[in-house]
Amino acid sequence: MPWAITRRPAPAAGGAGRRGRVLAATRVLAAGCFAAALAACSSPTLVDHGSYVADTSHPARGADSRVRFLVLHYTEADDPRALFVLTHNDVSAHYLIPSHPASRNGKPVVLQLVPESERAWHAGVSDWQGTTELNAASIGIEIVNAGPLDAPANQTWQAYSPDQVEAVVRLAQDIVARYRIPPTRVVAHSDIAPQRKIDPGPAFPWQALARAGVGAWPDDATVTARLAGRAPGDPADVRGLQLKLARYGYDVATDGMLDARTRRVFAAFQMHFRPADYSGKPDAQTDAIAQALLDKYFPGAGAPTTAPVSAPAAGARPGMTP
Repeated sequence: MPWAITRRPAPAAGGAGRRGRVLAATRVLAAGCFAAALAACSSPTLVDHGSYVADTSHPARGADSRVRFLVLHYTEADDPRALFVLTHNDVSAHYLIPSHPASRNGKPVVLQLVPESERAWHAGVSDWQGTTELNAASIGIEIVNAGPLDAPANQTWQAYSPDQVEAVVRLAQDIVARYRIPPTRVVAHSDIAPQRKIDPGPAFPWQALARAGVGAWPDDATVTARLAGRAPGDPADVRGLQLKLARYGYDVATDGMLDARTRRVFAAFQMHFRPADYSGKPDAQTDAIAQALLDKYFPGAGAPTTAPVSAPAAGARPGMTP
């Protein structure tokens, strides 16, 4: 028996058009829902954390970065030893500058060991401008350098190579710009821990960094004016210098006593701002430099009349321990 051929009845007039419009509308609606769902999943304000989703579309105004200081160190070790210690021990830094940084597309290559969002263990017991334990509030840069070549006399120091300085400048310029770190908060390890540390030492070119927009440096004309006719080596009032350095940021007593702790603070300041003589003696030039810095960075501010709390006494020692 041959297969019967049957035909479907023709749709009623207008039926096909209505069905087509319904199907088209359904497709558009489905596409719209899918697009909306996809947009919700990929929204830059919605962050999927696996077991929950965080909506970040309501940022609070009452917040700031944890990073408020930049601390510079030397390693007192060569490249292999420095890298090993900083990656395998209870001491670290966010960045390590090799003795001779590599170059890529004309740019120095620095080693990032710790994300900037995390705390590195580089500062140890420390105090600057009233903030203690600076690990939690700073970025640390270690620079491969042997430090003093004649320890414990500490009169001959290894120079920093020009390509190291260039790498530090470029890295530090970026950091201080991103975190808006003011010049007086770009500091040496010896500034924030003068009873324990002497790095990065008097061979570090702080003035060159300041010329590049990183860190503080006094104006020569102001220093001359603040000498007020005194010879640079004339004795300075101990308490007056203590007060100036305390106002600038150092953890120093203001009792007028020239004891070993105060001498170490004076020496740390001199290493940073007058590296030709860091004997720790309170002289007129040191006093004038301190006042010139206050004039430039803290104009109109008075010196404190009480001493900040000091860390326990300890012998100063060089680099790569927190």
